[in-house]
Amino acid sequence: MTMQLARDAGAAALVVTLIVASHVAHGPAAQERSLTAIDVPSSRPTPRTASGRPDLSGYWKGTRDTKPVGNIGKDLSSWKLPLTPAGEAALKHNLTATVDPEALCIIGGIPRHNASGLPFEILQGANKVAFLYWYSYFRLIPIDPNRKHSDDPDPSFFGEALGRWEGDTLVIDSIGFKDERVWIDENANPHSDALHVVERWTRPDADHLHVETLIEDPKFYTRPFTYSRTWVLGRSDEELQEYSCSENNVNKDHLGFGPGPIRSDGTRGYVDPAPLPAPILQLPRPPK
Repeated sequence: MTMQLARDAGAAALVVTLIVASHVAHGPAAQERSLTAIDVPSSRPTPRTASGRPDLSGYWKGTRDTKPVGNIGKDLSSWKLPLTPAGEAALKHNLTATVDPEALCIIGGIPRHNASGLPFEILQGANKVAFLYWYSYFRLIPIDPNRKHSDDPDPSFFGEALGRWEGDTLVIDSIGFKDERVWIDENANPHSDALHVVERWTRPDADHLHVETLIEDPKFYTRPFTYSRTWVLGRSDEELQEYSCSENNVNKDHLGFGPGPIRSDGTRGYVDPAPLPAPILQLPRPPK
């Protein structure tokens, strides 16, 4: 029922808001089951691999201090992105002529997934690290300080990503992004094929994961800008489940253009949404 509402609204982000809200102020058990977590201090040390590197592995949930969630301009004044004229035109196109790619089961990519309200999982190996996302998407990143970007990488939603360690920081450098059917965040902001993203991932203690993201796109943005985010470690029994986005996506042909309303706090959604209808009672089936 929840995902059906997402398709009706054409906005998966709205569903996240509804699910998260349903778990607020319902006790510790409900908070543990929610998609986000309350940030609390931690005195537990950073776990490390056999090689001595920080181990980023875990199931990570966004903190409720992350506002506005889904907005890549979160750290900018009034959330205003420094768009070029070409960027302004691309934004107008996204708002008036494109459906949210994620509502059509198209990969959100980077940096959009870093701004998402949904949890994700990291599996770290000696020479590769895997990021696992809802919708059964993943990116597998080689960790090799000597590896260089391709001269002409095949465009992809996550880009050509290369990892390296700088002390206790995992640096992921990505180029080669697609420039069609992509939004850089949930608010329909654009990016071009000139996008360059540098993520700096750290685990300051056992219970927190942090990223500092540098975003460059000279075609659509007048200057580089940054996006930072912290996640909280989920329970040991929490993990991603199979999710087939395209199965029974019956309303995809009826979705409207753009992200829908943007609230004054920079988040996507209605200020005063209509109440949800009462659940339909299921009568017991007659015995066979």
